[in-house]
Amino acid sequence: MQTLKFNTTKRTATLSSMNGDYVVATYDNVPTVKVLTGYYEVMQTVEDNRVIPILRVPISNTNMFIEK
Repeated sequence: MQTLKFNTTKRTATLSSMNGDYVVATYDNVPTVKVLTGYYEVMQTVEDNRVIPILRVPISNTNMFIEK
Protein backbone atom coordinates (compact mmCIF):
# COMPACT_ATOMS: atom_id res chain seq x y z
CA MET A 1 0.00 0.00 0.00
CA GLN A 2 0.99 3.60 -0.56
CA THR A 3 -0.28 7.00 0.57
CA LEU A 4 -1.09 10.01 -1.58
CA LYS A 5 -1.42 13.28 0.36
CA PHE A 6 -2.95 16.25 -1.42
CA ASN A 7 -2.68 19.64 0.31
CA THR A 8 -5.26 22.01 -1.18
CA THR A 9 -3.80 25.14 0.47
CA LYS A 10 -0.14 24.59 -0.48
CA ARG A 11 -1.13 22.92 -3.76
CA THR A 12 1.24 20.01 -3.21
CA ALA A 13 0.96 16.25 -3.55
CA THR A 14 3.20 13.67 -1.90
CA LEU A 15 3.36 9.97 -2.65
CA SER A 16 4.88 7.88 0.13
CA SER A 17 4.95 4.44 1.67
CA MET A 18 1.97 3.50 3.83
CA ASN A 19 3.69 4.39 7.11
CA GLY A 20 5.24 7.56 5.64
CA ASP A 21 8.84 6.47 6.18
CA TYR A 22 9.76 6.58 2.51
CA VAL A 23 8.73 9.47 0.20
CA VAL A 24 8.56 8.36 -3.43
CA ALA A 25 7.78 11.77 -4.96
CA THR A 26 6.66 15.30 -4.11
CA TYR A 27 4.92 17.59 -6.59
CA ASP A 28 4.27 21.36 -6.47
CA ASN A 29 1.72 23.46 -8.38
CA VAL A 30 -0.96 20.76 -8.09
CA PRO A 31 -4.42 22.32 -8.55
CA THR A 32 -6.30 19.03 -8.30
CA VAL A 33 -6.20 15.27 -8.04
CA LYS A 34 -8.80 13.63 -10.23
CA VAL A 35 -10.57 10.46 -9.18
CA LEU A 36 -11.04 8.42 -12.33
CA THR A 37 -12.06 4.83 -12.98
CA GLY A 38 -9.52 2.73 -11.12
CA TYR A 39 -6.88 5.39 -10.44
CA TYR A 40 -6.05 8.80 -9.01
CA GLU A 41 -4.56 11.28 -11.49
CA VAL A 42 -2.37 14.09 -10.16
CA MET A 43 -2.55 17.23 -12.31
CA GLN A 44 0.16 19.91 -12.36
CA THR A 45 0.20 23.49 -13.67
CA VAL A 46 3.16 24.09 -16.00
CA GLU A 47 4.34 26.98 -18.16
CA ASP A 48 1.66 28.87 -20.11
CA ASN A 49 -0.82 27.91 -17.33
CA ARG A 50 -1.44 24.50 -18.89
CA VAL A 51 -2.60 21.74 -16.57
CA ILE A 52 -1.22 18.32 -17.41
CA PRO A 53 -1.36 14.88 -15.76
CA ILE A 54 1.93 13.93 -14.12
CA LEU A 55 1.11 10.85 -12.07
CA ARG A 56 -1.45 8.04 -12.01
CA VAL A 57 -1.70 5.64 -9.10
CA PRO A 58 -4.15 2.76 -8.71
CA ILE A 59 -6.98 3.30 -6.23
CA SER A 60 -6.83 -0.36 -5.21
CA ASN A 61 -3.53 0.03 -3.33
CA THR A 62 -3.47 3.78 -2.54
CA ASN A 63 -4.93 5.66 0.40
CA MET A 64 -5.51 9.32 -0.44
CA PHE A 65 -5.70 12.03 2.19
CA ILE A 66 -6.87 15.55 1.39
CA GLU A 67 -5.39 18.18 3.70
CA LYS A 68 -6.23 21.83 4.07
